[in-house]
Amino acid sequence: MYELSLLCPQDRVELVSEALEALDALSVSVEDADAQTDAEQALFGEPGMPPPQPGWERSKVLALFATEAAAQQAQQLLTVQDFFAGCAVVALAPLQEQDWVRLTQSQFAPVEITPEFWIVPTWHEPPAQARQVIRLDPGLAFGTGTHPTTRMCLRWIVRRGGGAALGRVLDYGCGSGILAIGAAKFGATDIDAVDIDPAAVESAALNAQANGVVLRTGLPDLAQGPYQTVLANILATPLRVLAPLLCGHVAAGGHLVLAGILERQAQELQEAYAPWVQLTVADQEDGWILMTAQR
Repeated sequence: MYELSLLCPQDRVELVSEALEALDALSVSVEDADAQTDAEQALFGEPGMPPPQPGWERSKVLALFATEAAAQQAQQLLTVQDFFAGCAVVALAPLQEQDWVRLTQSQFAPVEITPEFWIVPTWHEPPAQARQVIRLDPGLAFGTGTHPTTRMCLRWIVRRGGGAALGRVLDYGCGSGILAIGAAKFGATDIDAVDIDPAAVESAALNAQANGVVLRTGLPDLAQGPYQTVLANILATPLRVLAPLLCGHVAAGGHLVLAGILERQAQELQEAYAPWVQLTVADQEDGWILMTAQR
């Protein structure tokens, strides 16, 4: 396999990428050409916010080809096109063969929630100190334990769990099902995990089976009636919209646990939920907060 590396200004990236795809590139990717330098630009802003600009001023466009001849032909055809003005060929080189599965797996290590509770991919052995483990591999659905919002929710479950303390549980926007599985590991026995994405619903069901716990999984209309614990790790904007629905599912004396919220969004969430509950900040990590309330 051969990699053709190009340097392009912002207004040429899309045209060059489309041309590479038309020239039978196996894949095309775009990177900030100034990454790891003082000129590096943050292209993507905070969740829920539009990007500050459409692209980097200088981008590195990388295209993979099956053979050296195909890469050379693509280079020759591109460099004579009018739209290639301002672009440059950086390199054409063979790509070192790698075990991509092993490389990907090496990027996911066990994640500590508490010293005794860990999220562990199936290709790792649990740490010696782990007394409770969720086995979970990266997949299409959000929730592997690596994001602060997931860890904060799981820490809340650990603190609250045990016996029947969690009661009937709803994991709304369940993704991989990690929070619902965590609730099951810490004593909950009546758990609904729902998501608008059918792939997430399937992922949650498979992950629950792999961890030996029982969940009901489905689309949002599966959620019916009151729950002692309602968990929702989504983002601030949908959480605001969902305020009446989520609060309507919290039983008297029950707990509402919300995540996916940035520190600066605390007040707007408190105002959105004020007609039903009084939200407070229960945890924070890396600019994210966990907000909870008891009805």
